[in-house]
Amino acid sequence: MDPFHRKFTDCIPSGRILLKIRQRFRDVQVQKNKQFFLTLLANGQQPLQHVKEGHIYQQLDHFNRQNVNTFPQRFFVNEAYWQRPDGPVFLFIGGEGPIYDFDVLAGHHVDMAKEHRALLVAVEHRFYGDSINPDGLKTENLADLSSQQALADLAVFHQYISQSFNLSCRNTWISFGGSYSGSLSAWFRGKFPSLVYGAVASSAPVKAKLDFAEYNNVVGSSLKNEAVGGSEKCQAKVREAFVLVEAALLGGNLTKLAVDFGCCQTPRNPDDQGELMLSLADIIMGTVQYNEEGVLMSIKELCSVMTDKSEEEDAYSRLVKLSQIYRSTSEEPCLDVSHEKAVNDLMDTSHKKRRRAERQWTYQTCTEFGFYQTCEDATCPFSGMLTLQAQTKLCTKVFGISQHSLPARIAFTNSYYGGDNPHTRRVLYVNGGVDPWKELSVVQDSGEEARTVFIKETAHCADMSGERLMERHSLRKARQEIENRVARWLRTAALEKMNKRGAGL
Repeated sequence: MDPFHRKFTDCIPSGRILLKIRQRFRDVQVQKNKQFFLTLLANGQQPLQHVKEGHIYQQLDHFNRQNVNTFPQRFFVNEAYWQRPDGPVFLFIGGEGPIYDFDVLAGHHVDMAKEHRALLVAVEHRFYGDSINPDGLKTENLADLSSQQALADLAVFHQYISQSFNLSCRNTWISFGGSYSGSLSAWFRGKFPSLVYGAVASSAPVKAKLDFAEYNNVVGSSLKNEAVGGSEKCQAKVREAFVLVEAALLGGNLTKLAVDFGCCQTPRNPDDQGELMLSLADIIMGTVQYNEEGVLMSIKELCSVMTDKSEEEDAYSRLVKLSQIYRSTSEEPCLDVSHEKAVNDLMDTSHKKRRRAERQWTYQTCTEFGFYQTCEDATCPFSGMLTLQAQTKLCTKVFGISQHSLPARIAFTNSYYGGDNPHTRRVLYVNGGVDPWKELSVVQDSGEEARTVFIKETAHCADMSGERLMERHSLRKARQEIENRVARWLRTAALEKMNKRGAGL
């Protein structure tokens, strides 16, 4: 498989910088895939001729039959490899962002679809990308944005595709997703087991958690993991750098801080100072989460900057250098640390903002998941200014959701889906060893109920790419395990159908 065949995965953000790193990851991969497909076109191939885009009008509220309002849900279909009429169906589930035609053209699930002659379908999540009404971002309308409604969308979409392609019980459905959409893949199998036979859930945080302190604890341990280029010294230098930045804030050296880190504004009030600390932490979080994915830098490269013996610089100056690398690679003239601007961006309900996803995803964290990446215990390598209180107050300020209601909302999510002990058969959970999100996923086998693949030195959703020329042996081995499991599901499904026919059922 060409190295440019890379899967776009919706990976859950923290602050604005991590969100921008995530978006840059997607943009880079879209561009690379476009270049690759232009090469195919130049060679006389037509990779897009079998791909069709469509829309299905879904109910806004599946659980209130008196509400007849709808929204258009976008999807893609690729029939290129499908063996009619009985070939399987591979469903790629969209997460907190737009889907692309490449979601049915590139990635590990597409490689497996070729082998098993599957029909490929990808469906966009409600309220993200183009699957939203013009007034969808208004707070009162976001009430219809939830994972439960999204799963009901998938059930209706399953029926729509089955009717459109004359599918029957002979067609075995397998679902795929990564990060939040990986959770949806697992939950779809759990809540609608008659519709989907097996599910692959890559880097799926199936356990909701209000205070996700473990995220930054894993970031810290990854910074000292020698297998991926980290070291004890690297982690110590990062920790020291944040102590020095905090000391500069306490010392009132605000203008110098703003100049050193290239801030768009001087962080004079506590909220802006918190934004600066979050932005600097995000640069390191993003590096760890997307390690070796070619987005910003790798852990090895980051640690080289923080521990370079040839440079007589203190840890503060090395963190300044990391922020310069971020700004140059992201082509940002300055680091925006205005908390007021961040809040205003989240409160923007104009239709043009729909594809950026910050408002929608923040709403889901407030109403369902939490996932707040805090730094209030001693093991965190960043600043204690990254508090739960600072993050959850946005729920009240932006959406009018009481901070006190969050624990009950998150407890409901875990009781509804089962948390990280879901008791769902034929779900394969895939996680990377340096991925902080593994802490909220399923990482140990429990018989047939939950099967796992653990890739020791890889990051978030790395398994979802097609095979690349330069990659770790552990990643190739993991893909082989995934392929074997999917093949076993399809064989088992075929045997069950034969036995039913033999029994006259």
